[in-house]
Amino acid sequence: MKNEARHLHLHLVSDATGETLLTVARAAAAQYPGVVVVEHLHAMTRAPKQVERILQDVEREPGIVLFTLVDRTIAEPLEAGCREIAVPCVSVLGPVLQLFQSYLGASSEGRAGAQHALDGEYFRRIEALTFAMMHDDGQFPEELDLAEIVIIGVSRTSKTPTSIYLANRGYRTANIPIVPGVPLPAQLAEAKRPLIVGLIATPDRIIQLRENRLLAFSSVPGDDIYVDRAAVANEVASTRKICARNGWPVIDVTRRSIEETATAILSLRQGDPSRIREALG
Repeated sequence: MKNEARHLHLHLVSDATGETLLTVARAAAAQYPGVVVVEHLHAMTRAPKQVERILQDVEREPGIVLFTLVDRTIAEPLEAGCREIAVPCVSVLGPVLQLFQSYLGASSEGRAGAQHALDGEYFRRIEALTFAMMHDDGQFPEELDLAEIVIIGVSRTSKTPTSIYLANRGYRTANIPIVPGVPLPAQLAEAKRPLIVGLIATPDRIIQLRENRLLAFSSVPGDDIYVDRAAVANEVASTRKICARNGWPVIDVTRRSIEETATAILSLRQGDPSRIREALG
């Protein structure tokens, strides 16, 4: 009998959007694949009354509390409340700010949400994220030439999360699924601006991911072929042929994280020969 998955409630308290906390928390949680993390994001926390409500949530579903609160009048009640209900509470920015203070000989200004200044780069990221969501899974193919990067690949090769990651870096990214028997949009071959990249993985890896996905849904007609090894191997081979015919690079994501795949794509976009060899290795 298999052990049941262990659940961890993770309360993320931020005085801004919580992007920093989410990145750190997910990087840490990825080291514990046997743990199911339940995220509770408490963004834009800037008043004591908000802390009271957060502590009620923590007491109801106890776990780990991580925060990025630079205002001590908000952070201290949170820390005190967590001590009372005996849950761990850690400042993610605290050690870094202390190091800066020690090195620079000056304290920080304690500006809430200061890392999210509304500069040109911020608006570029928002635009890119909007573009990625609108052009996910082959939507609006007539606008493909507006993209900077287009990702193609069969189901379960991490096209969408890679697109979102690249968008968060400020790159307008679209993704298109390769589905047996369904032609790719004609606009793809006609696109002149974007870097077009194919993602593949080993059939075994794709089948594993697809089986996990099917477990979360009721069985539907066509499930057998969806996880049939010969059929999946043909899908991967077809992707390679399509990319070779069009001169599009291919990246094997079998052993790559989303971040590693995105880095490889950006190496291709930058055109550094040594980095391209590493990216495709």
